[in-house]
Amino acid sequence: MDDASKLQVELPDGGVMPRLGMGTWYLGEGRRPRDVEIQALRSGLAAGMRLIDTAEMYGEGEAERLVGKAIAGYRREDLYLVSKVYPHNAGRGHLRESLEASLNRLGTDYLDMYLLHWRGSVPLAETVACMQEAASEGLIRRWGVSNFNVADMRELLTLDGGADCCADQVLYHLGSRGIEVDLMPWLAKRHIPVMAYCPLAQAGGLRRGLVGSEIVREVAHAHGFTPMQVLLAFVLHQPNVIAIPRSGSREHTLDNAAVPENPLTTEEFAELSRAFPAPKHPVPLDME
Repeated sequence: MDDASKLQVELPDGGVMPRLGMGTWYLGEGRRPRDVEIQALRSGLAAGMRLIDTAEMYGEGEAERLVGKAIAGYRREDLYLVSKVYPHNAGRGHLRESLEASLNRLGTDYLDMYLLHWRGSVPLAETVACMQEAASEGLIRRWGVSNFNVADMRELLTLDGGADCCADQVLYHLGSRGIEVDLMPWLAKRHIPVMAYCPLAQAGGLRRGLVGSEIVREVAHAHGFTPMQVLLAFVLHQPNVIAIPRSGSREHTLDNAAVPENPLTTEEFAELSRAFPAPKHPVPLDME
C-alpha cells in the first residue's frame, strides 16, 4: 500500500477518512484544459489519494462534473467524495435538490461527506435536520461544516443532531495559523477533524514568502522535498488535520501524494513554527 492511502484520521462516530486528498477549487473554470485537470485527478487516484473535495459552488457545478469524469471506472467503495452546499440552498426548500444535483454531476448515488459551505440566513437547526434526513436516506454517509469558528461550533453542538458533525473545513497553512489558538484544540477535544483547504496557501506574495524562506528551503533540502512539499508536511504534522491541496496539474498532484505521514522532525516543526508563529490570541477565521 502506498503512503497516500495509509494516512487516515478517526471521525467522531468511530469511522475513518483519508488525511490527504485533492481539492478542486478553481477547477472546471477554464484555467487549464479540461483533460489536463482530469488527468491531474486521475494521477492522484492512481497514487493512492482517494479523497476528493469539491462543492456545488466551484465553477457552478463544473468542478463536480470534472470529478465525475475523473472517477469514472473506479470502484465507488475505493473513493471518498466530499461536496458542499451553498448556504442559501441549505434548507428544506433546496438542500435535497442541491444534493441530488451534486450526485448527478459526480455520477454517484451517495457522498461520503456533505458540508455546509459557510453559514447563511437559513437557520442552522434546519440545515442540521436536512443533513440528518439525507444521512438516514443513504444519500450521504456523514455531514460536516466549513468556515465555522468556535462560537459557531459551540452553537452547532447544542442543536438536536448537531453532535453528529464530523468535520470543520477551514483555511489552514504555515502562514495562516490562527485556528491553532482556539478552534483546533477545541475540535481535537471532541475528535472532530480539521479539513485544511489551501494548505499550500494561495498563489501570490504570501506563498512566495513561505516557499522562499530560508527555513522552508533548509527543511526541503534535508528531506529531498520541494518547498511546497514542506508546506504540506507542516499541515500533516498535526494529527487531527486533513489536507486537501488543489490538484490542477499531474506533476504537483504527484508531489503532494509523495509526502509521507509525519516526515518532519520535532525540531524542524518547531523551527518552522518560530519562523511563522501562530498568533498569541484568537483571531477571526482566515478565508482566501
